[in-house]
Amino acid sequence: MRSLFLILVGILAGAFTDKPAYLIYNQQLKPSSYEALLQHAANADVVLFGELHNNPISHWLQLELTKDLYERKKQQLVLGAEMFEADNQLVLTEYGQGKITTQQLEAEAKVWPNFRTDYKPLVDFAQSESIPFVATNIPRRYASIVAKKGLEELSRLSPEAQQAIAPLPVTVDLTLPGYADMLKMGGMHSSSGSVAAENMAKAQAIKDATMAHFILKNWKKGQTFLHFNGSYHSQNFEGIYWYLKKANPDLRVVTIATVEETNLSVPKEAKPELAHFILVVPETMTKTH
Repeated sequence: MRSLFLILVGILAGAFTDKPAYLIYNQQLKPSSYEALLQHAANADVVLFGELHNNPISHWLQLELTKDLYERKKQQLVLGAEMFEADNQLVLTEYGQGKITTQQLEAEAKVWPNFRTDYKPLVDFAQSESIPFVATNIPRRYASIVAKKGLEELSRLSPEAQQAIAPLPVTVDLTLPGYADMLKMGGMHSSSGSVAAENMAKAQAIKDATMAHFILKNWKKGQTFLHFNGSYHSQNFEGIYWYLKKANPDLRVVTIATVEETNLSVPKEAKPELAHFILVVPETMTKTH
């Protein structure tokens, strides 16, 4: 009996000293699970996986979710990412078809500094299983134009250039909390900073609108489009999510947000309604770059 007691004490002590790498919560900030997330993702038309760009748990779970969704969806799975700009689609497709090397992709597709550690595994899995991979983001030079000169400047671009952008004109609702916060941070209430702040918010919006556009352009009924983006592009059911639902209210969209916390069991940064599923990771987690 004493031996059994000691074993139970040991088990309980181990439970209290365990250090999980992540926990998953639902939309109401109640404990959930990876299995629940996977089930909802498999039934969705679009999944917006909001990551922290330098967090290894985000990237690892993205790859695991991709593999598990492929097991369920096979050729009904489509991938896409903020990290690739729309005018680099041909290069990305050629890599997916095995026509060019990693070095050629990196040289010509403006890949992010953490491409090899964080995004190449996704692209390589897509290549191995012949899964379409869509470059969804607006070319950064065009977002920069909006940030400097305003949204109207995009109409001055050539028809060819506009093929890499959401169809113009683009509706921007600056009262949405995410964009409104950008206005406040950028000095919207000061006469000198108001125009610059508004342009910054519109530059964010054109990214969101363009990503939503290319998701919808490459999605067909019956498919699941798994999209990788910074968490701020889809959290609080704004950004990409808002543009998707505006274009197609019946679209079944599942959102995932990633949040760093001091105590995973008592999250403070994660808030209810942040996303359908909230991936909570330790703030001490090592970074990929």
